[in-house]
Amino acid sequence: MMKYKMEDPDLSALVSPEKRNTAVGEIEFAEMGEGPAVIALHGAMGGYDQGLILAQTVAESGYRFIAVSRPGYLGTPLSSGKSPEAQGDLMAALLDSLHISHAGVLAVSGGGPAAIQFGLRHGDRCRGLVLISTYADKMDMRIPFSFKIATFLAGFPRCAAMFRKKAQKDLKAVARRSVRDPEIFQETVNDPEIWPLFSAMLLRTYERMDQRMEGTKNDTETLLTASFPLEKLDLPVLVVHGTQDPLLPHDIHVKMFGERIPGVEIFSVEGGEHVAVFTHREEIREKVSAFMQRNF
Repeated sequence: MMKYKMEDPDLSALVSPEKRNTAVGEIEFAEMGEGPAVIALHGAMGGYDQGLILAQTVAESGYRFIAVSRPGYLGTPLSSGKSPEAQGDLMAALLDSLHISHAGVLAVSGGGPAAIQFGLRHGDRCRGLVLISTYADKMDMRIPFSFKIATFLAGFPRCAAMFRKKAQKDLKAVARRSVRDPEIFQETVNDPEIWPLFSAMLLRTYERMDQRMEGTKNDTETLLTASFPLEKLDLPVLVVHGTQDPLLPHDIHVKMFGERIPGVEIFSVEGGEHVAVFTHREEIREKVSAFMQRNF
C-alpha cells in the first residue's frame, strides 16, 4: 500500500480511483485514511480528485475518506444520478457496496445538494453534514453567456488542453479571479501549506476538463431549480460560509440554513469568499475538525 501523509501537497496525485457498480449505477471514487467513514463531495468542475483535496484542506487524519466523482464527472456517468435525490441514493448505494453502515459527509459548493439529499433520504445512515460554501435553495439568477461559451468550448479535448496550458503559465492569475481582496490573496499564495493545496485544486480543474463538463452543466441546472425541505434534516449540520462569497451570497443562504435546519451550527467566515476553505483554512479546519470529532 502506498504510504502518504495528509500533509503531502497533493494526495489526489497519489491515490488512484476505482469504479464500482452499485445497485443504482456506476460510480468512481478514491479512498484514503482509516477510521470512521466520511464521504467527500466536490463542487462544479470537480471530481474525486478535488474531493480528496477538500478532505486534506479542512479535515484531520483519523478518518476513512471516500471521495467520489459525482454523476457527470470523470468516471461516473450522468445516468448514475442526475438529480440531487438520485445522487443521495447513489451515495447510500456506494456505502452498501463497501459494506459501510454509516458515514459523515463533507460537501463544498455544488456538492451541497447531494449531501443534503443523502441526509434527508438516508438520515439513519448519516452521522452529520458539513456544508461549505453551499446553497440552501434555488438561485434566481442568469447564467452569464461567457460561462456558457467557456463550458461549451471546454467540452472539446483540444480546447480543454489549451485552457490548461494557459492556466499553467500563470496559475496565480487564475487564483486571483477567486480571491478579490489583495491582502488575503497575497497571504494565501505566500503560505507554504495553503498555496500547494489551492494550486493543486486549480490545476485539477483543468486536468481532463472535457470530462467535467457534463456534470458542471447539470450542477448549473440544479442551482436554478432545486429546493430542499431543510426543516426535515434531523441530524447534526455545520454550515461554513464566507461573508464575502460573490457566487452564493452569505446573507441569503446562511439566513435560510439558520432558520430552517433545526439545531444547525453556523460558522460565518469573516472576509471569506467562495474559496474560503483555502484563504481561511486554519479557522475553518478548527471548526470542522471539532464538529467531526463530536459527530463522525
